[in-house]
Amino acid sequence: MADGHAKPHHDYHLVDPSPWPIVGSISVFVMAVGLITWMHKMFAMAPLLFFAGLIGVLYTMLSWWRDVVQEAEHGGYHTRVVQISHRYGMILFIASEVMFFVAWFWAYFSTALFPSDIHQFMRGDLIGHVWPPHPSPDGQHFRGTFDPWHLPLLNTLILLTSGTTVTWAHHALLHGDRKGLINGLWLTILLGATFTCVQAYEYAHAAFTYSGHIYGATFFMATGFHGAHVLIGTTFLIVCLIRAYAGHFTPTQHLGFEFCAWYWHFVDVVWLFLFAAIYVWGAGTPLAH
Repeated sequence: MADGHAKPHHDYHLVDPSPWPIVGSISVFVMAVGLITWMHKMFAMAPLLFFAGLIGVLYTMLSWWRDVVQEAEHGGYHTRVVQISHRYGMILFIASEVMFFVAWFWAYFSTALFPSDIHQFMRGDLIGHVWPPHPSPDGQHFRGTFDPWHLPLLNTLILLTSGTTVTWAHHALLHGDRKGLINGLWLTILLGATFTCVQAYEYAHAAFTYSGHIYGATFFMATGFHGAHVLIGTTFLIVCLIRAYAGHFTPTQHLGFEFCAWYWHFVDVVWLFLFAAIYVWGAGTPLAH
């Protein structure tokens, strides 16, 4: 029994009992109940319930990831065999994220490709049976689309550049260049933050709203969730930068950074599809002045 917590003499990792799955589940439930009751204005304490659950979720995330980092850096549990399993898990996670965005593209193309669908005659009447839709008669919900060769193109160039800087950081790490790793991460973080600021400015000047029009709903759901993924990826990069300063990554042991780079490239590719499908292919209605 004295050797119950000693590192086993095999390549596999049997995780120790952890409180974070049950704590995280309870926190998510409390947050969901608080958010739902807050939106329906069911009782005055709903916002407090939501933020209590949110704090629990954030605490669970930080604590759980801290334990994983300690397992990798100090426990020696992340052997080559374990890393293969982690890679499979990350691949499946990114695949699930791809299908998540497929849903929003499906919603967009369902209307864009069939604006005069006989089974959706009310939808056709609302958008004028064309795509992009005609401007709304009231001039409030939809006045036109974005010019794809202005802010959207700028954001595309920013995000593609960030893909090159994170690749630079990765190659620097593989060659033991710690300074290049840190500089590449800094540049990628700054480019990701710039992308978010440009998109926020774009949203503030949109000629359509989320509610009252199908174009706005599909646009903001698709690009908004991508923006959320950019924020998550930027946070991921910041954590990697902190770990790089702490000397956690080596040319042969840097699984956390590798997953961060995969995730960031996934964000880049999704944006290319969004830019091509929604901004370029979906453009056409000039802004009403």
